[in-house]
Amino acid sequence: MNLSLPRFALRFAAPLLAGLLACAAGIVNAAELKEIRIAVPDLSAGPQKSGTGVTDVLRSQQLLEQAFAADGIKVQWNFFKGAGPAINEALANGQVDVAYLGDLAAIIGKANGLDTRLLSATGRGIKQYLAVAPDSGIKTLADLKGKRVAIFRGTAYQLSFAAALASQGLKETDLKVINLDINAAVAALGARQIDATWGSASLNSLRERGLAEIPLNTLDLGGAGSIQSVLLGYGPFIDAHPQAVDKLLKANAQALHWLQQESNRQAYIGLVAELANYPQAVLQDDLKGLDLSVRFDSRLDPEFLASLQKSVDLAAEQRLVRKPFKVSEWVSDRAL
Repeated sequence: MNLSLPRFALRFAAPLLAGLLACAAGIVNAAELKEIRIAVPDLSAGPQKSGTGVTDVLRSQQLLEQAFAADGIKVQWNFFKGAGPAINEALANGQVDVAYLGDLAAIIGKANGLDTRLLSATGRGIKQYLAVAPDSGIKTLADLKGKRVAIFRGTAYQLSFAAALASQGLKETDLKVINLDINAAVAALGARQIDATWGSASLNSLRERGLAEIPLNTLDLGGAGSIQSVLLGYGPFIDAHPQAVDKLLKANAQALHWLQQESNRQAYIGLVAELANYPQAVLQDDLKGLDLSVRFDSRLDPEFLASLQKSVDLAAEQRLVRKPFKVSEWVSDRAL
């Protein structure tokens, strides 16, 4: 699938494109829907595909495929190593219908004119970690001043890191920030080409192999820098296929409900370990002490929306987006 776009389209500087796509989608009759195209950041460290969280449960239990089987609608899963930036590009190009994203990528798309709408919360307070080279002497965020730190720009990791730094009175310009995706950052840290990187629980696998130390995570910062994740729908698709969206949300809620059950904790850890090629010990440590009923709450309740609004405002303050917007106006009527 060719996802290349002209430079102006990548920056969402052509509202005309969005308008034309909306018109094209709007004339499609709901009865003609044959396929739902889902975008997911590929977080796997191995040959299989994994978005972790609700997407792994949905795929392994075939919940969406079962929900749409009677209608003859196929479910197409698209995994993007380019994560949020690549998914926003695909949305702008009309190549996917719904997307599972972390907060910053979702915010960037909306702020830059993409007609996306919030359908569900999928993760709350997701811990992030600082990984540093062994014997580097880095113990705090302040120790990163002047150091080479890899961040995957345009993704939730960038906003998370900005929030973590701000909680300590720091900013990116205090460091030497290098833009690398997760796999490249892991390789660079292992080769000591960088001093540190910031990311998800997968970084703990480096510690297990003696390739990194993990001096802190967002819990040590009082939650500053934790990530929220969401399910988004492309506006024209939602308008054209409301019944399909309702079925999708029902299956999504079913998977999240399964994740909320304490009795399924170990089964979930085993599932992600297999699909994402993460050590089970890493996942157990990441979820240790967490209330799964809160972590995987699907509601777009006032607390979750307020947290997203803080992320929007911080993204604007850090100049990651040009201007903030009201999260309350982002919520889809189907979600309500």
